[in-house]
Amino acid sequence: MGTPGDVTTVACVGAGVIGGGWAAHFLARGYAVRAWDPGDGAAERLSRLVEAAWPALTELGLADGASPERLTATPTLAEAVEGAGFVQESAPESLPLKRTLLADIDAATPQGVVIASSTSGFPMTDMQTEADTPGRLVVGHPFNPPYLIPLVEVVGGQRTEPWAVEWASEFYRRVGKSVITMDRELPGFIANRLQEALWREALHMVANGEATVEQIDTAITDGPGLRWPVHGPCLTFHLAGGEGGMAHMLDHFGPSLQAPWTRLEAPELTRALRDDMVAGCASEAAGRTFAELVAERDRGVIAVQRALRPPAGDEDAGTAGEHGA
Repeated sequence: MGTPGDVTTVACVGAGVIGGGWAAHFLARGYAVRAWDPGDGAAERLSRLVEAAWPALTELGLADGASPERLTATPTLAEAVEGAGFVQESAPESLPLKRTLLADIDAATPQGVVIASSTSGFPMTDMQTEADTPGRLVVGHPFNPPYLIPLVEVVGGQRTEPWAVEWASEFYRRVGKSVITMDRELPGFIANRLQEALWREALHMVANGEATVEQIDTAITDGPGLRWPVHGPCLTFHLAGGEGGMAHMLDHFGPSLQAPWTRLEAPELTRALRDDMVAGCASEAAGRTFAELVAERDRGVIAVQRALRPPAGDEDAGTAGEHGA
Protein backbone atom coordinates (compact mmCIF):
# COMPACT_ATOMS: atom_id res chain seq x y z
CA MET A 1 0.00 0.00 0.00
CA GLY A 2 1.41 3.36 -1.04
CA THR A 3 1.01 6.69 0.70
CA PRO A 4 -1.34 9.41 -0.60
CA GLY A 5 1.72 11.21 -1.88
CA ASP A 6 2.68 8.25 -4.07
CA VAL A 7 -0.45 8.46 -6.23
CA THR A 8 0.11 9.56 -9.83
CA THR A 9 -2.95 7.99 -11.50
CA VAL A 10 -6.59 8.08 -10.40
CA ALA A 11 -9.37 5.87 -11.76
CA CYS A 12 -12.81 7.43 -12.14
CA VAL A 13 -15.55 4.83 -12.49
CA GLY A 14 -18.70 6.52 -13.74
CA ALA A 15 -18.35 9.60 -15.94
CA GLY A 16 -21.58 11.52 -15.50
CA VAL A 17 -21.81 15.00 -13.99
CA ILE A 18 -20.20 13.96 -10.69
CA GLY A 19 -17.68 11.49 -12.09
CA GLY A 20 -16.75 13.89 -14.85
CA GLY A 21 -16.34 16.69 -12.34
CA TRP A 22 -14.03 14.49 -10.29
CA ALA A 23 -12.01 13.65 -13.41
CA ALA A 24 -11.59 17.35 -14.22
CA HIS A 25 -10.50 18.07 -10.66
CA PHE A 26 -7.89 15.31 -10.56
CA LEU A 27 -6.55 16.35 -13.96
CA ALA A 28 -6.22 19.95 -12.75
CA ARG A 29 -4.21 18.73 -9.76
CA GLY A 30 -1.68 17.11 -12.08
CA TYR A 31 -2.86 13.48 -12.02
CA ALA A 32 -3.36 11.11 -14.91
CA VAL A 33 -6.99 9.97 -14.99
CA ARG A 34 -8.31 6.70 -16.37
CA ALA A 35 -12.10 6.74 -16.67
CA TRP A 36 -14.65 4.04 -17.40
CA ASP A 37 -18.37 4.37 -17.97
CA PRO A 38 -20.46 1.76 -19.84
CA GLY A 39 -23.00 4.29 -21.11
CA ASP A 40 -23.32 5.08 -24.81
CA GLY A 41 -21.35 8.19 -25.71
CA ALA A 42 -19.86 8.45 -22.20
CA ALA A 43 -16.33 9.15 -23.41
CA GLU A 44 -17.47 12.03 -25.62
CA ARG A 45 -19.61 13.54 -22.84
CA LEU A 46 -16.71 13.28 -20.42
CA SER A 47 -14.40 15.05 -22.84
CA ARG A 48 -16.92 17.87 -23.27
CA LEU A 49 -17.36 18.20 -19.50
CA VAL A 50 -13.61 18.47 -18.89
CA GLU A 51 -13.32 21.00 -21.69
CA ALA A 52 -16.13 23.10 -20.18
CA ALA A 53 -14.59 22.97 -16.70
CA TRP A 54 -11.02 23.77 -17.76
CA PRO A 55 -11.36 27.59 -17.98
CA ALA A 56 -12.57 27.75 -14.38
CA LEU A 57 -9.85 25.36 -13.24
CA THR A 58 -7.24 27.39 -15.10
CA GLU A 59 -8.43 30.54 -13.38
CA LEU A 60 -8.22 28.87 -9.99
CA GLY A 61 -4.70 27.69 -10.75
CA LEU A 62 -3.40 24.45 -12.24
CA ALA A 63 -0.83 22.13 -10.68
CA ASP A 64 2.39 21.30 -12.48
CA GLY A 65 1.73 18.80 -15.25
CA ALA A 66 -2.03 19.44 -15.32
CA SER A 67 -3.51 18.73 -18.74
CA PRO A 68 -6.76 17.41 -20.23
CA GLU A 69 -4.53 15.29 -22.43
CA ARG A 70 -3.81 13.08 -19.43
CA LEU A 71 -7.38 11.76 -19.51
CA THR A 72 -7.89 8.26 -20.90
CA ALA A 73 -11.32 6.70 -21.41
CA THR A 74 -10.93 2.94 -21.18
CA PRO A 75 -13.18 0.26 -22.72
CA THR A 76 -13.24 -1.88 -19.56
CA LEU A 77 -13.32 -1.45 -15.82
CA ALA A 78 -10.19 -3.57 -15.41
CA GLU A 79 -8.21 -1.24 -17.68
CA ALA A 80 -9.42 1.82 -15.77
CA VAL A 81 -8.21 0.61 -12.37
CA GLU A 82 -4.98 -0.95 -13.66
CA GLY A 83 -2.09 1.03 -12.18
CA ALA A 84 -4.37 3.44 -10.31
CA GLY A 85 -3.35 4.58 -6.85
CA PHE A 86 -6.90 5.63 -5.93
CA VAL A 87 -10.37 4.85 -7.28
CA GLN A 88 -13.36 7.22 -7.22
CA GLU A 89 -16.71 5.56 -8.01
CA SER A 90 -19.53 7.86 -9.16
CA ALA A 91 -22.27 5.60 -10.50
CA PRO A 92 -26.01 6.45 -10.33
CA GLU A 93 -27.73 6.32 -6.92
CA SER A 94 -29.03 2.76 -6.94
CA LEU A 95 -28.15 0.56 -3.98
CA PRO A 96 -28.16 -2.74 -5.91
CA LEU A 97 -25.98 -1.13 -8.59
CA LYS A 98 -23.59 0.30 -6.01
CA ARG A 99 -23.24 -3.06 -4.27
CA THR A 100 -22.47 -4.92 -7.47
CA LEU A 101 -20.20 -2.26 -8.93
CA LEU A 102 -18.15 -1.78 -5.77
CA ALA A 103 -17.68 -5.55 -5.57
CA ASP A 104 -16.52 -5.56 -9.20
CA ILE A 105 -14.15 -2.65 -8.58
CA ASP A 106 -12.81 -4.38 -5.48
CA ALA A 107 -12.15 -7.57 -7.45
CA ALA A 108 -10.36 -5.72 -10.27
CA THR A 109 -8.30 -3.24 -8.23
CA PRO A 110 -4.87 -4.16 -6.84
CA GLN A 111 -4.82 -4.84 -3.09
CA GLY A 112 -4.14 -1.90 -0.81
CA VAL A 113 -5.70 0.70 -3.12
CA VAL A 114 -8.47 2.71 -1.46
CA ILE A 115 -11.83 2.80 -3.26
CA ALA A 116 -14.19 5.70 -2.56
CA SER A 117 -17.84 6.12 -3.48
CA SER A 118 -19.39 9.48 -4.39
CA THR A 119 -22.79 8.36 -3.07
CA SER A 120 -24.94 11.25 -1.90
CA GLY A 121 -26.83 9.30 0.74
CA PHE A 122 -26.18 5.56 1.06
CA PRO A 123 -24.16 4.39 4.08
CA MET A 124 -21.06 2.44 3.12
CA THR A 125 -22.24 -0.36 5.44
CA ASP A 126 -25.11 -0.95 3.02
CA MET A 127 -22.93 -0.75 -0.09
CA GLN A 128 -19.94 -2.92 0.86
CA THR A 129 -21.92 -6.12 1.48
CA GLU A 130 -20.75 -7.97 -1.66
CA ALA A 131 -17.08 -6.92 -1.71
CA ASP A 132 -14.40 -9.45 -0.85
CA THR A 133 -12.15 -6.86 0.80
CA PRO A 134 -14.60 -4.26 2.19
CA GLY A 135 -12.00 -2.83 4.56
CA ARG A 136 -10.70 -0.43 1.89
CA LEU A 137 -14.11 0.92 0.84
CA VAL A 138 -15.03 4.43 2.02
CA VAL A 139 -17.51 7.15 1.17
CA GLY A 140 -15.98 10.25 -0.42
CA HIS A 141 -19.07 12.41 -0.88
CA PRO A 142 -18.41 15.54 -2.98
CA PHE A 143 -20.57 18.50 -3.91
CA ASN A 144 -21.50 19.48 -7.42
CA PRO A 145 -19.43 20.41 -9.29
CA PRO A 146 -16.56 18.50 -7.66
CA TYR A 147 -14.00 20.49 -9.64
CA LEU A 148 -15.20 23.73 -8.04
CA ILE A 149 -16.74 23.05 -4.61
CA PRO A 150 -14.02 22.05 -2.13
CA LEU A 151 -16.02 20.06 0.43
CA VAL A 152 -15.84 16.27 0.60
CA GLU A 153 -17.28 14.15 3.43
CA VAL A 154 -15.38 10.96 4.26
CA VAL A 155 -16.76 8.08 6.32
CA GLY A 156 -16.35 4.33 6.41
CA GLY A 157 -18.81 1.50 6.95
CA GLN A 158 -18.94 -1.11 9.66
CA ARG A 159 -16.46 -3.29 7.75
CA THR A 160 -14.16 -0.44 6.70
CA GLU A 161 -10.69 -0.41 8.25
CA PRO A 162 -9.76 2.84 10.05
CA TRP A 163 -6.59 3.17 7.98
CA ALA A 164 -8.65 3.48 4.79
CA VAL A 165 -10.65 6.42 6.18
CA GLU A 166 -7.45 8.14 7.31
CA TRP A 167 -5.74 7.45 3.97
CA ALA A 168 -8.65 8.80 1.92
CA SER A 169 -8.96 11.91 4.09
CA GLU A 170 -5.27 12.68 3.64
CA PHE A 171 -5.42 12.06 -0.10
CA TYR A 172 -8.36 14.42 -0.55
CA ARG A 173 -6.53 17.10 1.42
CA ARG A 174 -3.52 16.67 -0.85
CA VAL A 175 -5.71 17.32 -3.91
CA GLY A 176 -7.05 20.55 -2.45
CA LYS A 177 -10.27 19.40 -0.85
CA SER A 178 -11.78 20.64 2.41
CA VAL A 179 -12.35 17.37 4.25
CA ILE A 180 -14.88 16.43 6.91
CA THR A 181 -13.87 13.05 8.33
CA MET A 182 -17.11 11.94 9.94
CA ASP A 183 -17.09 10.13 13.28
CA ARG A 184 -19.97 7.84 12.34
CA GLU A 185 -22.29 6.97 9.48
CA LEU A 186 -25.32 9.17 8.97
CA PRO A 187 -27.80 8.78 6.10
CA GLY A 188 -27.35 11.76 3.81
CA PHE A 189 -24.17 12.73 5.68
CA ILE A 190 -23.92 16.24 7.17
CA ALA A 191 -24.16 18.88 4.47
CA ASN A 192 -26.93 17.11 2.53
CA ARG A 193 -29.08 16.92 5.64
CA LEU A 194 -28.64 20.66 6.17
CA GLN A 195 -29.41 21.36 2.52
CA GLU A 196 -32.45 19.10 2.68
CA ALA A 197 -33.96 20.96 5.63
CA LEU A 198 -33.72 24.27 3.76
CA TRP A 199 -35.00 22.69 0.53
CA ARG A 200 -38.05 21.14 2.21
CA GLU A 201 -39.04 24.43 3.82
CA ALA A 202 -38.66 26.17 0.45
CA LEU A 203 -40.98 23.63 -1.17
CA HIS A 204 -43.55 24.15 1.59
CA MET A 205 -43.51 27.92 1.06
CA VAL A 206 -43.99 27.58 -2.71
CA ALA A 207 -46.70 24.93 -2.28
CA ASN A 208 -48.63 27.15 0.14
CA GLY A 209 -48.24 30.31 -1.93
CA GLU A 210 -46.20 31.94 0.84
CA ALA A 211 -43.16 32.79 -1.30
CA THR A 212 -42.02 32.56 -4.90
CA VAL A 213 -38.97 30.70 -6.16
CA GLU A 214 -37.20 33.99 -6.83
CA GLN A 215 -38.01 35.37 -3.36
CA ILE A 216 -36.62 32.24 -1.72
CA ASP A 217 -33.40 32.35 -3.73
CA THR A 218 -32.93 36.08 -3.11
CA ALA A 219 -33.54 35.54 0.61
CA ILE A 220 -30.45 33.31 0.68
CA THR A 221 -28.13 34.92 -1.89
CA ASP A 222 -28.65 38.44 -0.54
CA GLY A 223 -29.12 37.40 3.09
CA PRO A 224 -27.52 34.64 5.16
CA GLY A 225 -25.80 33.13 2.12
CA LEU A 226 -23.40 36.08 2.05
CA ARG A 227 -22.22 35.21 5.56
CA TRP A 228 -21.90 31.45 5.13
CA PRO A 229 -18.71 31.46 3.02
CA VAL A 230 -17.02 33.09 6.03
CA HIS A 231 -18.89 31.64 9.02
CA GLY A 232 -21.28 28.71 9.06
CA PRO A 233 -24.73 28.92 10.66
CA CYS A 234 -23.49 28.02 14.13
CA LEU A 235 -20.77 30.68 14.30
CA THR A 236 -23.14 33.16 12.65
CA PHE A 237 -25.60 32.65 15.52
CA HIS A 238 -22.72 32.82 17.99
CA LEU A 239 -21.97 36.32 16.68
CA ALA A 240 -25.68 37.16 16.87
CA GLY A 241 -25.33 36.84 20.64
CA GLY A 242 -22.92 39.77 20.76
CA GLU A 243 -20.20 39.60 23.38
CA GLY A 244 -22.25 36.96 25.19
CA GLY A 245 -21.89 34.69 22.17
CA MET A 246 -23.91 31.55 21.63
CA ALA A 247 -24.88 31.33 25.30
CA HIS A 248 -26.59 34.72 25.21
CA MET A 249 -28.14 33.97 21.83
CA LEU A 250 -29.68 30.73 23.09
CA ASP A 251 -30.79 32.21 26.41
CA HIS A 252 -32.37 35.18 24.67
CA PHE A 253 -33.76 33.62 21.51
CA GLY A 254 -34.10 29.99 22.60
CA PRO A 255 -37.86 30.21 23.19
CA SER A 256 -38.35 31.14 19.52
CA LEU A 257 -37.27 27.60 18.63
CA GLN A 258 -40.71 26.51 19.78
CA ALA A 259 -42.38 28.88 17.33
CA PRO A 260 -43.87 27.17 14.27
CA TRP A 261 -41.46 28.79 11.83
CA THR A 262 -40.47 25.69 9.88
CA ARG A 263 -42.02 22.43 8.70
CA LEU A 264 -39.34 19.83 8.39
CA GLU A 265 -41.56 17.05 7.07
CA ALA A 266 -41.40 16.95 3.32
CA PRO A 267 -44.51 18.16 1.51
CA GLU A 268 -46.24 16.01 -1.06
CA LEU A 269 -44.57 16.67 -4.38
CA THR A 270 -47.78 17.27 -6.30
CA ARG A 271 -47.89 18.04 -10.00
CA ALA A 272 -48.86 21.61 -9.12
CA LEU A 273 -45.86 22.05 -6.82
CA ARG A 274 -43.56 20.48 -9.37
CA ASP A 275 -44.86 22.81 -12.10
CA ASP A 276 -44.57 25.87 -9.85
CA MET A 277 -40.92 25.04 -9.10
CA VAL A 278 -40.11 24.50 -12.76
CA ALA A 279 -41.88 27.70 -13.83
CA GLY A 280 -40.28 29.69 -11.05
CA CYS A 281 -36.77 28.60 -12.04
CA ALA A 282 -37.48 29.36 -15.69
CA SER A 283 -38.66 32.83 -14.72
CA GLU A 284 -35.62 33.43 -12.55
CA ALA A 285 -33.28 32.24 -15.33
CA ALA A 286 -34.82 34.95 -17.54
CA GLY A 287 -33.70 33.37 -20.79
CA ARG A 288 -30.17 32.48 -19.72
CA THR A 289 -29.08 29.09 -21.01
CA PHE A 290 -27.76 26.26 -18.83
CA ALA A 291 -24.22 26.99 -20.02
CA GLU A 292 -24.60 30.68 -19.20
CA LEU A 293 -25.90 29.88 -15.73
CA VAL A 294 -23.01 27.45 -15.11
CA ALA A 295 -20.48 30.07 -16.19
CA GLU A 296 -22.16 32.67 -13.99
CA ARG A 297 -22.06 30.30 -11.01
CA ASP A 298 -18.43 29.40 -11.61
CA ARG A 299 -17.37 33.05 -11.80
CA GLY A 300 -19.19 33.78 -8.56
CA VAL A 301 -17.74 30.86 -6.62
CA ILE A 302 -14.25 31.72 -7.87
CA ALA A 303 -14.71 35.33 -6.80
CA VAL A 304 -15.81 34.27 -3.32
CA GLN A 305 -12.92 31.82 -2.97
CA ARG A 306 -10.40 34.40 -4.13
CA ALA A 307 -11.81 37.00 -1.77
CA LEU A 308 -11.29 34.61 1.15
CA ARG A 309 -7.72 33.65 0.26
CA PRO A 310 -4.89 35.29 2.22
CA PRO A 311 -2.94 37.84 0.14
CA ALA A 312 0.13 36.50 -1.63
CA GLY A 313 3.05 36.42 0.77
CA ASP A 314 0.85 36.40 3.87
CA GLU A 315 2.49 34.36 6.60
CA ASP A 316 -0.63 32.21 6.94
CA ALA A 317 -1.01 31.57 3.22
CA GLY A 318 0.51 28.14 3.56
CA THR A 319 -2.52 26.89 5.48
CA ALA A 320 -4.99 27.70 2.70
CA GLY A 321 -4.60 24.34 1.00
CA GLU A 322 -5.64 22.54 4.17
CA HIS A 323 -9.09 24.05 3.83
CA GLY A 324 -9.47 23.58 0.09
CA ALA A 325 -9.17 27.31 -0.58
